[in-house]
Amino acid sequence: MPQWKELLIEVEKIESKYDSSLRNPVSNSEIIKMKQTIQKKLGNIIIPESYIEFLNNVNGLDFNGLVIYGVDETLLDNEVDEEVQGFIETNEIWYENDWQKQYIFFGDSDTAWYCYDLNEGVYVELDKPSGTLIKSFDSFDSMVSDALEASLL
Repeated sequence: MPQWKELLIEVEKIESKYDSSLRNPVSNSEIIKMKQTIQKKLGNIIIPESYIEFLNNVNGLDFNGLVIYGVDETLLDNEVDEEVQGFIETNEIWYENDWQKQYIFFGDSDTAWYCYDLNEGVYVELDKPSGTLIKSFDSFDSMVSDALEASLL
């Protein structure tokens, strides 16, 4: 089991103290719509299975300054009560700066972006807004686990 799943349990415990909860998981049809829309809007980007597994547990996250992007609200089968920062719409915003097109953005915090570097083939944490490399990761799972650990401090 990826470490982030255990960390999500900790986040859920904290959220429940404030009468809140994690977002619902996404459906397979929502994942299919997301993949099709990514191809149309962002090009030939392949999203990792581990990110899909994350979405199958929770449609994005907004916790203690950490945001992991979810399936865009326009692609969801049902309306949601809470605003979801969508993967596609957020990447479109970041791609307004040409240098940022070498990254696939999966999330951000007050001080960092969490991305996949298409040129280097690694997951990275970048300083926000300079884009300076803070850390590299060998997988989406390790990057998200590290980000969640930091948000739980």
